[in-house]
Amino acid sequence: MGSLRVFIAVAHHLSFTRAADALGVTASAASLQIRSLEEYLARPLFRRNGRQVVLTTEAEALLPRLERFRVACPAVNLHLHTSEEKVDFVREDFHAAVRFGRGGYSNVYSEKLMDEWLVPVCAPALYRKFGPLREANDLRRYPLLHSVSDPWTIWLFDGHSADDGTPLRGAVFDAEVALVRMAEQAAGLVLARWSLVAEQIASGKLVRASTRALRLDEGYWLVCPARARALPSVKGFMDWIRKEAAGFSHPIDT
Repeated sequence: MGSLRVFIAVAHHLSFTRAADALGVTASAASLQIRSLEEYLARPLFRRNGRQVVLTTEAEALLPRLERFRVACPAVNLHLHTSEEKVDFVREDFHAAVRFGRGGYSNVYSEKLMDEWLVPVCAPALYRKFGPLREANDLRRYPLLHSVSDPWTIWLFDGHSADDGTPLRGAVFDAEVALVRMAEQAAGLVLARWSLVAEQIASGKLVRASTRALRLDEGYWLVCPARARALPSVKGFMDWIRKEAAGFSHPIDT
């Protein structure tokens, strides 16, 4: 039972009990799936007040894209699995995957969906206090939050990790989603992937501290076994995700 399937059911019924009945599971099992999804996203999806269930703003933002897929592919039951490990199409029951990398994947069909950029972002209040980034020394004014995968040295040295001997202080996170969540809470300035913060910037929850966007060598690739491309469900999914990727804004467009 996928957590997204449970999420859609609860969002539709606004009730864990009714959603669980519709899915043929217990309410506790449905609640566990939602809790797992909330922990992965590092943000609440529902507000609970007794028996009343209300969607949070973050949950409402998830629904349009999922609804577009449901309309485009009504006969397809989408099961999503997130992992940093590459899916093994031979041993695992998956038909397609989205990988973040440089391409060149062997023994599978692959096509690039979209590029990725790094942008410095923070809460509006923090930006008003410390101002824009125009040079490297401007970072010293800000409380910084660091990502293990995308350290600030990448920004300072144009995509090449390096160290000038004066390390920048700040907490380090190994989860990009948690890092963005801390930025929304005004905990510090973050060097974030555009795909993770574009909607927050559009909504005003975060602001860009610099007009500069650093394009990464890596991007998002759609991959699948060559034989799977003929499956109607896979074809429908591929058509849908291509349209979603094509409609995603670029940092240079804002």
